[in-house]
Amino acid sequence: MASAAYSKIVVAVDGSSTSVLALAEAIRVAAPGGATVLALYVVDTGTLMFDVGYYDPSQLQKAFEESGKRALQDAAQQLSAAGVPHETRLVSEAAVPGDIGASINDAARQWGADLLVIGTHGRRGVRRLVLGSVAEAVIRQSTMPVLLVRGEAKAD
Repeated sequence: MASAAYSKIVVAVDGSSTSVLALAEAIRVAAPGGATVLALYVVDTGTLMFDVGYYDPSQLQKAFEESGKRALQDAAQQLSAAGVPHETRLVSEAAVPGDIGASINDAARQWGADLLVIGTHGRRGVRRLVLGSVAEAVIRQSTMPVLLVRGEAKAD
């Protein structure tokens, strides 16, 4: 490996157009120095409601996991096509239930990453305050550099 600024880069993917941009940026940063990229998908267990009658949360959990596997397969194909050494990881057990940001940070620390890349959805104003932001949670909790890749801004 060449002496690169970063040798282990985590990129959070979720199948969205914004995460596609984040993956492209991770490839752009990793490729020149031969860094290894970990494509990471965290299953959002915070949306599962286990106490609702006539509802099987295991089916929803399974659907989320399948979606994550597809997103990781797509990321692996793009990383392979770019010639970037990579791994993929599906996190289905949250480090902190309902906190995707904490799970992303935990997985990145465990893997020994020195850069974390994540897309932002470009929400502003009231939508950002109401919906929150995984990227914002990642930044607040991270112990390593975070590269934010901005998606298309959404009007309120």
